Amino acid sequence: MYLNQRFRKALLEYSACIRITDPQRPLFVSQKGGHFSANTMCQLFLDIYKAVGLKDASSHSGRRTYITRLANKGVGVRLLAELAGHSHISTTQRYIDVNSEQLSEAVELL
Repeated sequence: MYLNQRFRKALLEYSACIRITDPQRPLFVSQKGGHFSANTMCQLFLDIYKAVGLKDASSHSGRRTYITRLANKGVGVRLLAELAGHSHISTTQRYIDVNSEQLSEAVELL
C-alpha cells in the first residue's frame, strides 16, 4: 500500500496515542472489538458526510476526489488505476471529474 509521508506520520502518531503494538490489530475497533466490515465503513462515511452537510456525497466520493486530484496534478491514468486497484483504466477514467475551469486551462496550454 502506498501512503504519502504526511499520512504515514499521522498514522504513527495515532497508533502511538492508542498504544497499538500488534500490527495486525485494527486501527479503528468496532463495538465488538474487531475490525469494521467494508459495508459498515461505507455507512459510517455516509453518516459523516450527512453530519457535515455534504448531501450528494457517497462512499465513493473520497476515491473520486483522490483520483481526480492526482489526475489534475498530471499523474497518468495507468498509475491512477494501479493506486485505485482497478484492473482496467476505463474504470479509473470514469472516476476522474472534469469541470469548465479545467477545460479552459487545458486549451490555454496551446
